[in-house]
Amino acid sequence: MKLRPLADRVIVKRVDSETKTASGIVIPDAAAEKPDQGEVLAVGPGKRNDKGELAALTVKVGDRVLFGKYSGQTVKVDGDELLVMKEDDLFAV
Repeated sequence: MKLRPLADRVIVKRVDSETKTASGIVIPDAAAEKPDQGEVLAVGPGKRNDKGELAALTVKVGDRVLFGKYSGQTVKVDGDELLVMKEDDLFAV
């Protein structure tokens, strides 16, 4: 199934975090937190500004982004866990 985000929403796939610390300690799956970074898979057309003009999003497909731990709505598509969130939920590219 292919998702097409609407308005100012983006679809992000979480990027797996390191399973080892810098000092070489292995982090077990049970203790690992969900990563707060991901790759943008799709972007919406943008949102309307005060003048009614369509303002394009600043992120594009393929960008690596940072977001909050509880940002977005989780959806499962073809066995993959994806996040649908507004561009405003992203912290950095």
